[in-house]
Amino acid sequence: MRILQPAEWAKPKGYAHGVLAEGQSVHIAGQFGCNGQGQFESDDLADQVRQALRNIVRILAEAGARPEHIVRMTWYVTDLAEYRAAAERIGPTWRDLLGRHFPAITLVQVAGLLEPRAKVEIEAVAVIPSKA
Repeated sequence: MRILQPAEWAKPKGYAHGVLAEGQSVHIAGQFGCNGQGQFESDDLADQVRQALRNIVRILAEAGARPEHIVRMTWYVTDLAEYRAAAERIGPTWRDLLGRHFPAITLVQVAGLLEPRAKVEIEAVAVIPSKA
């Protein structure tokens, strides 16, 4: 996997502009901040992000993949101001679950999500490297 960062561009904070990867792809449907039984344990955005990322890591493990194989994520949040206010708590969660790996990421504010209690939904694409 290779991060695509044009030399003349400013370095992005917390994401990559692009990723080049070869191997088996894993496409993960949008994950809410609920546990494996579909139950929300918190209405706090940072807590829901933690659970959604845990879900993604668990699904990756099913495919034999790891967080560093993620090449693309799309985050949908219901309140951008709430996301910005929670960012300081989301950062440590990211590092705890995904390390210092920063794939290509898009964050979008939406009017609502399928699950009424959901404040975030995160989709992910990973590429398991081809065996040498």
